[in-house]
Amino acid sequence: MKYIHYMAPPKPTVTALDLVLELTVLLNQDMTRSLARDHLTEPRAHLLWVLGQQGPSTQRSLAEALNVSARNITGLVDGLVATGFVTRAPHPDDRRATLVTVTEHGAAIVDAFQQGQHELADQLFGPMPAEELALFLTSLSGVLERLRALVADAEPTATASPDEGGRP
Repeated sequence: MKYIHYMAPPKPTVTALDLVLELTVLLNQDMTRSLARDHLTEPRAHLLWVLGQQGPSTQRSLAEALNVSARNITGLVDGLVATGFVTRAPHPDDRRATLVTVTEHGAAIVDAFQQGQHELADQLFGPMPAEELALFLTSLSGVLERLRALVADAEPTATASPDEGGRP
């Protein structure tokens, strides 16, 4: 270890990735701690957020919005019903569908989510000069665009077999 000072400094790209990963970890820790205060998990909070934005929705449309199975949505909705965040009732126009609606308690939590998001945004980015924030937004948008492309390229194709690792 005494020779560590002879190591070359990391490339700026590696340092940038390290910082983004640390940011991800810190944001996740903060979100997990905040959700735990309301007795929510991340998947349940995501469902609650979507319902708060969309309004009353069928379980099928919620499964599509969250990109999960119908079975997953059933479990998430069951948990939110049991804790008083949402209600489940027959759909008024489709007797085969179930309509999920945010309760008053759930709506208050969604409002708190939005308020917390605005407060954190102001704390993190409010002190930045406008030019620096604009450059940050442009840079981060470019990074996200490249990451989305990498993730999309890594998605298994419909014709690939599972034993090929999802790659053709």
